[in-house]
Amino acid sequence: MTAAESQKTGRLGPRPLVLHLTVAMATWMSSRGGLPLWRNGSLPWSGPLAEKAAELRREIEQSAPADTAWDALGVALERESRHRLAALHDGLTIYRQHSYRRDLAAPPVIWTAGTTRLLDFGAVGDRARGAVLVVPSLINRSTVLDLCEGQSLLRWLAGRGVRPLLVDWDAPGIGERRFGLTDYVARLEAALAVANNLAGGPVPVVGYCMGGLLALALAARRPDDVARLALLATPWDFHADDAARRQAGAVATALAAWTPVITALGELPVDLIQVLFSLLDPMQVPRKFMRLSKLDPGSAKAVTFVALEDWLNDGVALAGPVAHECMGGWYGGNVTGRGLWEIDGGRIDPAAIDQPTLALIPSGDRIVPPPTAAALAAKLPRGEAVSVPLGHIGMVVSARAERLVWPQLAHWLGGG
Repeated sequence: MTAAESQKTGRLGPRPLVLHLTVAMATWMSSRGGLPLWRNGSLPWSGPLAEKAAELRREIEQSAPADTAWDALGVALERESRHRLAALHDGLTIYRQHSYRRDLAAPPVIWTAGTTRLLDFGAVGDRARGAVLVVPSLINRSTVLDLCEGQSLLRWLAGRGVRPLLVDWDAPGIGERRFGLTDYVARLEAALAVANNLAGGPVPVVGYCMGGLLALALAARRPDDVARLALLATPWDFHADDAARRQAGAVATALAAWTPVITALGELPVDLIQVLFSLLDPMQVPRKFMRLSKLDPGSAKAVTFVALEDWLNDGVALAGPVAHECMGGWYGGNVTGRGLWEIDGGRIDPAAIDQPTLALIPSGDRIVPPPTAAALAAKLPRGEAVSVPLGHIGMVVSARAERLVWPQLAHWLGGG
């Protein structure tokens, strides 16, 4: 795609593009260079690949002549590398030239504070059952819960008698750049008061990912105003197992490297947040754009892909103090899992949460490893944990989510 074409579409992602291209090229184009190491037995393989690699190496060495077989394998590897790079290019081109644009009607704004808004998705017909406060993460925009036509959890809930009130954090403004988690929870308490007034009493609260921890703190601090709690892919013990500890270590290491940038800007920039997600699975972006290259651009799958990718690339920065609390405190120090997390000087103890609580835990989650979320569910006295065979984002936007997650959530909220 030319620069002019890219400018016309307005899509410059996936962000940061240079990182994803570099990772893909370095991975694929270095394959042939690793053949001599594999041949002499010094190339390290991990896990189940080691046995398969050793078996294939024996087969090649037993070929006649072996040198010819190794040469042929090198040619095949180079051909496959070029094929994958071409598929990645095709997928990127489809995305960046796609005609899709999000055009959902914006819901009414019923309250604002700084850059934060409370959006009222209403309820359909006479089946309205009252308000539900929905708390998304501070990372990425809240529109993942209202993605596109036919893929909106909040509009689906509204059609079944639930009145979602979405907290839309937006990007930090000048005031929010100094915010810590205590400040955001205080703002959430103000939004809860609006919801309580609208409903005439306590309301259910739904928290997604990082928003689940904020919702948990809200329930702990305002127990009389929260009727029940639903936590979707909400982490707690960031050192729950080896995988979680490795992830936490990577996040804490990134914080140490990026602290000068955060200090200078007052926030953690969007592209660095995207780098952080990329560290969890460096080849995820190349793989998914290769899959896109095989789709009909006009298909429903392609449109959903583009809508979701637009959301991912339209991220928001994270206030500097929050970045330190989350990356250093949650991930590095595991203050939540160790029972040391405080909001405004008060400990947040899941064991003291008396509201009925539903914890929906996606078994395929790579952003919040399931043991990390299960540790929270185990501490809630009136908690019910449900595992769903989906990923972190798929649990709120996929077609399977509409069958496996949304009805459970609607029933829990009283709108089923």
